[in-house]
Amino acid sequence: MEDPLAPRHSQARTGPLRGGVSRTGPRPQVRPPEAGAVVEGEDLARVDWWGTELDGVTFTRCRFDDAGLEELVTRRCVFDSCVLTGVRMGGARHLGTAFLSCRFDRARLFDVTWDGCKLTGSQFPGAQLRPMTTTDTDWSWTSLRGADLSGLVLAGQRFREADLTGADLRESDLTGADLDRARLQGAHLRGADLRGASTDAVDWRAFELTGVRLDLVQSVQVARAHGALVVD
Repeated sequence: MEDPLAPRHSQARTGPLRGGVSRTGPRPQVRPPEAGAVVEGEDLARVDWWGTELDGVTFTRCRFDDAGLEELVTRRCVFDSCVLTGVRMGGARHLGTAFLSCRFDRARLFDVTWDGCKLTGSQFPGAQLRPMTTTDTDWSWTSLRGADLSGLVLAGQRFREADLTGADLRESDLTGADLDRARLQGAHLRGADLRGASTDAVDWRAFELTGVRLDLVQSVQVARAHGALVVD
């Protein structure tokens, strides 16, 4: 008869992740994986990895529900299709790490640093995202509906086809950002700086532009979107 407590195949590959993780009961004491480990399909709910450093680890279809990842440092890691519902990640630093098609429902991500990261296809419903520091990071195809991004420096970031419907972008710095085909319906932009941002296929009629800083090209786009005949 198969031993129900025997480690699954993916646990055997990672080494330090043994013993299984229950969805109920006290927070499990599961050690972080070693550098370069591959972890697939594991339930890592409620793990306490405060201050842990992860280097080159790949997590695929793993769950981190309500995990304590405060002050976590990741370097060139990959989180692919992972669930991070309710995760606490305050003060974490992600360096060259990818979170691909992950869910951050109600995650507490205040004071997180994203440096050279890829967040493509990830969703952030109800997540706390500010304050944060983001540099050279790709937010393309993310869902940031209703997110509070006010006052953040997002200059040069990639938001291609991101869903920013109803997002609070007041006083945010979006200079030079890639907003091509981004959805901005109902977004709050008062005081935002969009100068130099790429805005291909953005519907300028979908949001209020009072106090928004635009460059000359964008001003012409806005005028044409509202039916004006712009003559050279």
